[in-house]
Amino acid sequence: MKITTVGRGNIGGGLGKLWAAAGHEVTALGRDGGDVASAEAVLIAVPGAAVEAALAGLGGLEGKTVIDATNLIGAEPPAAFASNAEFIKSQTGGPTAKSFNLNFAALFDRLASTTERPGNLWCGDEEARDVVEQLIRDAGYDPIYAGGLENAGVSEQFLTLMFAINQGGLGSFFYRMAPADQF
Repeated sequence: MKITTVGRGNIGGGLGKLWAAAGHEVTALGRDGGDVASAEAVLIAVPGAAVEAALAGLGGLEGKTVIDATNLIGAEPPAAFASNAEFIKSQTGGPTAKSFNLNFAALFDRLASTTERPGNLWCGDEEARDVVEQLIRDAGYDPIYAGGLENAGVSEQFLTLMFAINQGGLGSFFYRMAPADQF
């Protein structure tokens, strides 16, 4: 799959490496933006407050499957939107998902050595499911579907609890959710 990551930091750069290792063709764009017309999927991995500027610098985004990995630490979604993911969808008109915002990038290098695949919560449009779940698996996680795109704001808020757990002494962590019969 042809993937463009917008953001070369811990999330965008880290996922780009994992996906390239899984055989995907990955193009990484930074703050200067660029053309994403040839991408089959686009990952937005910029600081949450920078999403409007990041999208403004992209060409060829219309109708693309987009994964929003942003977080709103110390920021609010653009006016009139409950989440960055819903704003992104309003700009692209394509299938949109919220994912990879609830994983610690510092642990990406440990994914290949886990005894059980960690989970990755995602929510979004049904039309994005096949692409998003494939990319979640190809990064080394098991997808955990959390409903439609209207749940993206809840996902962004859940990060506050994850940071509290992290700072409460657990440090960076993986999580796994599964039906009771799998435990």
